[in-house]
Amino acid sequence: MKRKNYLQYFKLLFALLGIVAVLTEIIVLNARGIFNPFNFFSFFTIQSNIFAAVVLFISACMIGRNSSRLNFFRGAATLYMVMTGAIFAVLLSNIDPRLLTAVPWDNVVLHYIMPIVMLLDWIIDRSHPPVRLRSAALWLIVPLLYVVYTLVRGPLVDWYPYPFLNPNITNGYGTIALISLVITSFVLISIWLIVRMQYLVVQPSKRRVS
Repeated sequence: MKRKNYLQYFKLLFALLGIVAVLTEIIVLNARGIFNPFNFFSFFTIQSNIFAAVVLFISACMIGRNSSRLNFFRGAATLYMVMTGAIFAVLLSNIDPRLLTAVPWDNVVLHYIMPIVMLLDWIIDRSHPPVRLRSAALWLIVPLLYVVYTLVRGPLVDWYPYPFLNPNITNGYGTIALISLVITSFVLISIWLIVRMQYLVVQPSKRRVS
């Protein structure tokens, strides 16, 4: 019972932290008079963190219940947060954090803490029934749609959320295609690893009673 309570508190605490971080960004940007909701919610970081917080909250409310649908979305949220943390670390960490987040501690929460939290949650709270690899492959749809959305919207509004998706900075769409291919490979490997993590604990073998 205690483990169940601790896990529930863990999920609720970090669901709240993620939402507070996003709300803080909105409040601060609005106070500075530079809040653009269309641009703000076009950041994959914001989308993935909101999704992760919602999934954590629902998961906390459903502790002890087996739900294949919830497990599917928990795995998706874990993948998207792993992407958020990894892509930030590799492609964006050398950029002034003030250009990505309005408040320094928000940057830490959204890009470092929440990815680790979602990975820990996935490992500690094992999904039953486990998500199959064939179903998990569907998680790739959202990142692919995000890239398409960004590249279509970018020229229309003359704004891109990330420099590696901006053809004016990357010297054309060829570089973006190459970067996207590398990220897609990383995502596919991550999907496989996330699925395999469900089986890390070896179940004790059942002894045959003669």
